[in-house]
Amino acid sequence: MPDLNSQGLSSEEAARRLAEFGPNEQPKPPPPGILAITLRTLKEPMFFLLASAALLYLFVGDLGEGLFMVAGAGASIALVVMQELRTERALEALNRLAEPTAICRRDGVECRMPARDLVPGDLILVGEGERAPADALLIGGDALIVDESLLTGESAPVTKTLADERRQTETPDPGGEHTPFLFAGTMIARGSGLAEVVRTGAHTAMGRLGASLAAIESEPSPLQQRTGRLVATLGAFALLFCLLVFVAYWLVHGDWFEGAIAGITLAIGLLPEEFPMVLAIFLALGAYRLARRNVLVRRTSVTETLGSTSILCVDKTGTLTQNRMRVAFAIPGDERAVETLGEETRKLIRAALRASSLNPVDPMDRAVHAFAAEAGCAPDGEALRSFPIRPDLLAFIQCWRDESGESYAAKGAPEAIANLARLCVEDRARLVVQIGEFARRGLRVLAVATTAPLPQAPPPEAASFDFVGLLAFEDPLREDVPAAVAAARRAGIAVAMVTGDYPATAIAIARQAGLDCDAGAFTGAEIAATPSDLLAEKIRNLRVFARVTPTSKLALVEAFKADGQIVAMTGDGVNDGPALAAAHIGIAMGRRGSDVAREAAHIVLLDDSFASIVAGVALGRRIFANLRRALTYVTAIHIPIAGVALTPILMGLPPLLLPAHVVLMELIIDPTCALVFESQPNDPDAMFKPPRRRDEPLFGSRQLWLGFLQGFVVFLAVMSVYVIDNGFGAPGAQARGLAFATLVVSNLVLALSDALPRGVSLFSRDNLAFWLIAGAAASVLAASLYVPLISELLRFEPPTWPKLVLALMLAVIAGSWFEVWRRLLFPAPARLRENAIA
Repeated sequence: MPDLNSQGLSSEEAARRLAEFGPNEQPKPPPPGILAITLRTLKEPMFFLLASAALLYLFVGDLGEGLFMVAGAGASIALVVMQELRTERALEALNRLAEPTAICRRDGVECRMPARDLVPGDLILVGEGERAPADALLIGGDALIVDESLLTGESAPVTKTLADERRQTETPDPGGEHTPFLFAGTMIARGSGLAEVVRTGAHTAMGRLGASLAAIESEPSPLQQRTGRLVATLGAFALLFCLLVFVAYWLVHGDWFEGAIAGITLAIGLLPEEFPMVLAIFLALGAYRLARRNVLVRRTSVTETLGSTSILCVDKTGTLTQNRMRVAFAIPGDERAVETLGEETRKLIRAALRASSLNPVDPMDRAVHAFAAEAGCAPDGEALRSFPIRPDLLAFIQCWRDESGESYAAKGAPEAIANLARLCVEDRARLVVQIGEFARRGLRVLAVATTAPLPQAPPPEAASFDFVGLLAFEDPLREDVPAAVAAARRAGIAVAMVTGDYPATAIAIARQAGLDCDAGAFTGAEIAATPSDLLAEKIRNLRVFARVTPTSKLALVEAFKADGQIVAMTGDGVNDGPALAAAHIGIAMGRRGSDVAREAAHIVLLDDSFASIVAGVALGRRIFANLRRALTYVTAIHIPIAGVALTPILMGLPPLLLPAHVVLMELIIDPTCALVFESQPNDPDAMFKPPRRRDEPLFGSRQLWLGFLQGFVVFLAVMSVYVIDNGFGAPGAQARGLAFATLVVSNLVLALSDALPRGVSLFSRDNLAFWLIAGAAASVLAASLYVPLISELLRFEPPTWPKLVLALMLAVIAGSWFEVWRRLLFPAPARLRENAIA
């Protein structure tokens, strides 16, 4: 068994073992490849219709048109596959960010590293609320309480004790009591310690189950599910209309082939197959964009909710502050704070050190170790056992043995230590005054107590503790917090601070951060004492909550939800899971959060910074707005496509659109939806508006009617060109080509006008994708009108230049009228144009 003070493996030896044993990750299926995505795409109704049209042309109609349809369908499938691959790559990148980490000792240095890089022989620190990253042997620290239900199915936790030489080679199955083996994936319910990795990856007990705990959940959102059902329903109606048009055309005109082609064209025009693709791409790429802002979305469906957050309930430590605890004052007994280190102060430091974890993970324990090292104090003895913090006793107690005997050292909340030491009323009153002085300065205070040495220490509850003194810790506010709080408040988002500190400490930090402190602080005890049906009204205007327990956090979440708020709650502790799961958006801390919190949360904050939360909300609003615009555009453009496919037949005119024309339109629409809309910046005033209403849908009747109106205007423009040109005796092929040019250009103008936020230039860098697509579409359109081989396949004839110019002017008007009207009536204020939030 290795020495507890071992330097750990060297980097060179770790690299050699990684090559020998492989990465420490569970077996997982490979991501879908091009073939799998292609086969999945071919099952869509759209491609069934395209295949039907291609087969009709190949075996009954013109061979050239059939080959063109095959090529067009292939290009359309390739575009979809490329977007699917892009989405898969984004999800893979998110999964890499979500991989678990571990604190490992290598080359004598403790550092946090990806758990996949662990190898047998590594020394790792494990603690409460974390999952064991590999099968390991407990060699130091406390006796652990471990939940192995993931592997055994048993809900009762088991006790893990330190390994000895006899146990070192044992490899029992999970579930045994008083064994030193930790198994990958099991949860440390209580205690902390040092362990040696013995098995990794597929060789672990969990590896044989093939389980994964850190995967990004890309389950369909409710909107995606509703959209999927809508597209399936529209697909059924499209096939029905296809059949009706086919039969009617055959009976009226006696041409079943043209009837089939007309029916297929109408069905393709009716089917908004872009809806599911747009939703999947926006949610996945939106999650990837959020990850680049240090906001890791564990459930991609929450992306559409993030921008609607109306209240942020955030921890103080590490979120508003830097989580760099430092002992500012050590006050022995009932003395005042002093700068010199006298004997009583050294006694306090040694006691505090004995009441801290030997392998510190907690920032306050680390601060105590650092302070003791600066003072030259050591614990002098051997740690026997420890008693972690409990909800009913907010103190950490550790038993030590030295030459004098066995004794306890305790460190924790001052009221808990006062109870342990059985302080009298006068001493408690003096303690309250001291704590109040430090709290008003924004310092966090812990108390320390010890027992006299005895040959054998009794249980802690039977021991006689003596009060030793106080430690005051400072944790500076993050520099970017005041600006981020101000930005949130401008956006109509309330910010509430939830902390376990004293009310005076909480208010002092809240004032520094710029939070609303006018209503004072509300404590966890007051939350517990308030009936649940009155709590929502009681806390409506409160923004500082102190001495809050995990149970109080859950009550806060439920109360804010009952008040109609969209609640985002941060948490990092083992007991924060219920509150994180209950919030609309649970946010776990990525650096200091427990695995329990991360697994319960919807979002993991990679840098634990409040500013990243506000940036994530801004990006969430951008994703929501762009997604809404894209869905409106998809609705709008299918109106003229379906309309011009059906109306000429009803009017007794030659067909305007053929399947090949619709394929060309789809080759423009698909990348426009996926690239142009997704890449647009935020509205300049996005973070100057209040959150959207809780009941406001992403795509409701207002957007549906707007899409219908925009599409109907385009339809009228295209049909006007076609009917008028036919009425003036132009050949049918020329009228068809002129009308198709009108449709293509109005589609491009409509896409740009719908996608472009107010105050953003047409030629901004964010519109590069649009201009590339527009350039490609213009080239294809020119070739289809003026290259004889292509124009014959598409049944076009080149129109005269005057006609083309007039038609394109009408197309620009039809596609842009709504955006021109909107910008004239609602121009972006100059202040917002200058301070646009991307």
